[in-house]
Amino acid sequence: MSEKLAPEKRHSFMNNGQKVFEWDQTLDEVNMYITLPQNVPKKLFYCSIRSKHVEVGIKGNPPYLNHDLTCPVKTDSSFWTLEDDVMHITLQKRDKGQTWSSPISGQGQLDPYTTDLEQKRLMLQRFQEENPGFDFSQAQFSGSCPDPRTFMGGIHS
Repeated sequence: MSEKLAPEKRHSFMNNGQKVFEWDQTLDEVNMYITLPQNVPKKLFYCSIRSKHVEVGIKGNPPYLNHDLTCPVKTDSSFWTLEDDVMHITLQKRDKGQTWSSPISGQGQLDPYTTDLEQKRLMLQRFQEENPGFDFSQAQFSGSCPDPRTFMGGIHS
């Protein structure tokens, strides 16, 4: 049932008409997807993930991304992989349930309406996680959605 509450689609961060990366999030993590340039050996790509910063590039060149993250991450459980010409970066949220409006601080922020939809989806994921026998995929909120991190005593790890 939890797959019904998975992100429906990825958000795209565009700059000057070009897609820089796509991303989505769950209660626990933010996933970034970067389409890699053709004809560059895979072993030349690198990614450095720090608590509040990410750097991505091709060795010997200026970084493609070199930005602060919107929120801090757990570096020991964040990682990156290369698969089918896409770099997939998994950032483990330090604060489970926090709704990110973008992975990169100050870049490609979601509009308030989309951020609210994300928060609602994360809240339903939290309900689903805490009550595995129930299906919350069709649940709706009237009015504004509470913060998944703090609602009714907060998230229990």
